[in-house]
Amino acid sequence: MARGQQKVQSQQKAAEKAAKMKKQQGHSASDQKKAAQKALVHVCSVCKAQMPDPKTYKQHFENKHPKNDMPEELKGI
Repeated sequence: MARGQQKVQSQQKAAEKAAKMKKQQGHSASDQKKAAQKALVHVCSVCKAQMPDPKTYKQHFENKHPKNDMPEELKGI
């Protein structure tokens, strides 16, 4: 009978240890995707591509849409 109780305790201990290890490893893939999506705040007015900062947005616009007029928000950068 004692072995059954020991088995349950061992399983609980192993589950706690696994949870701690998972927490130390970092975020799950879905958490990383959500964080990456939050970082993409600038959206191209022509092709709707998303970029993390205005400098990248300006480079994108100059390279991908050279014939279009530059948006007002990018002219000062």
